[in-house]
Amino acid sequence: MWDDRYASEDYRFGTRPNKFLVDCAALLNPEGTPATGSRALSLGEGEGSNAVYLAQLGYDVPAVDQSAVGNAKALRLAGMKGMTITTVTADLNDFVIEPASWDVIIDFFCHMPQPERVELHRRVIAGLKPGGAYIYEIFTPRQLALATGGPTTRDLVVSLEEARRELAGLDLRIARELVRRRDEDDPDSRLQAVLQILGIKVGEVHEPPL
Repeated sequence: MWDDRYASEDYRFGTRPNKFLVDCAALLNPEGTPATGSRALSLGEGEGSNAVYLAQLGYDVPAVDQSAVGNAKALRLAGMKGMTITTVTADLNDFVIEPASWDVIIDFFCHMPQPERVELHRRVIAGLKPGGAYIYEIFTPRQLALATGGPTTRDLVVSLEEARRELAGLDLRIARELVRRRDEDDPDSRLQAVLQILGIKVGEVHEPPL
């Protein structure tokens, strides 16, 4: 399905990074300190806009997506920006997240059935270094009523309460549900109901409750 959606020459979701990612990056590096030498893992990257942005900040960025077409476009975008990223074509259920290896892990609008998502979050928490950050944005149940894009079944959207349970091993510095414009620079773009999370791994982390 995603190979078909990414098949056009145009970038389906644009080439600018997600605004919440940009805001979180500024919080993580308030003095603008380059992230050179740090590692950021992008899950469900798509066409590359977020991975390329992190590379521009100095991160070493592998981008994981199940679509080989999306990954090819991500590499093309990186080349256009003069950046280097690596891509991995894999189902997130099968992808091995190296334990205690990542300074940042990001996941934007990668909707998975609840049991698969819980297991992914367990591996995300284990994969972060102490002090590492998880940046996550996804549709909430309210999006089903707005019907302005995204999943159409409850199992694929996430409430704040669910996220708190699944990410109990992280210190949630930002944890909120809100309605925002799809393109926050365009006042006429459609409204979407999203969950935004910035979680920090502090010290030893216990397994989150399932």
